[in-house]
Amino acid sequence: MTEIKRFGVGPRMSQAVVHGNLVWLAGQVGNPGESVADQTRVVLEKIEKLLGDAGSNKSRILQATIWLASMDDFSEMNEVWDAWVDPANPPARACGESKLATPDFTVEIIVVAAT
Repeated sequence: MTEIKRFGVGPRMSQAVVHGNLVWLAGQVGNPGESVADQTRVVLEKIEKLLGDAGSNKSRILQATIWLASMDDFSEMNEVWDAWVDPANPPARACGESKLATPDFTVEIIVVAAT
């Protein structure tokens, strides 16, 4: 039986789960009330840390799902994303608009990566 490792375990969820050679991250959000760009930067910093804890890194991201509170913020988020993503290894990606946990969150990103 393949071991399952969990990181950032809380009463409701884990921030990252590793099974086999895959790592799944919970949706990551930034600091409520900050700009879309600032929230995106914080999210990407959290993703890098969690991937590192799980034995992976951003070049190993297979898929990213990005939720924006408003698609009007697509360009602002993309500016930060484009500066961060590994240009030699961009993941498959989807982006959509969704009501997030609170109105103070403007972006949430979920990734799946290889270890």
